Amino acid sequence: MIRPILRYGESLLHRPATDVASVDADDVQRLVDDMVETMYAAPGVGLAATQVGVPIRLFVIDLSLGRRTSDLIVMINPVFIERDGMQLEEEGCLSVPGFNATVVRPARVVVRGLDRSGNEQTIEGRELLARAFQHEIDHLDGMLFVDRLRGIKKELIVRKIHKLKRSGRW
Repeated sequence: MIRPILRYGESLLHRPATDVASVDADDVQRLVDDMVETMYAAPGVGLAATQVGVPIRLFVIDLSLGRRTSDLIVMINPVFIERDGMQLEEEGCLSVPGFNATVVRPARVVVRGLDRSGNEQTIEGRELLARAFQHEIDHLDGMLFVDRLRGIKKELIVRKIHKLKRSGRW
């Protein structure tokens, strides 16, 4: 089932998520399926549970956009083990449609968490995958890429979003 994606400004997106208590729960498995379907339909390369209104630490990523099923990553209760380097690339977000900005991210990360079966997994990501991991974990921590911006760049995006809200188009 495709779920609606929350947009910047909705309170749930700006609060930290809680750990998943039981990976085996039917509702968690159904949520993973729904998130994958929603991410592909959007289309996007990643989606956090908070973006679909569920405040738990879970995200899905697929840099291939569904072209290679082996590329799908399901990460439950993720934590960073390592982060190093720096990359500056433009990114967007399904919760901030129509807006992009250059964001500083680590060039390499190592993330540990559980897969959808509850098995521990540790995955190293470089470049785009490192960026995607940081972006999705930010969501789980109650932060969006807009929150990482400073000065006029952030102000312009937030101002435009408020204008869209007032006109009923957000």
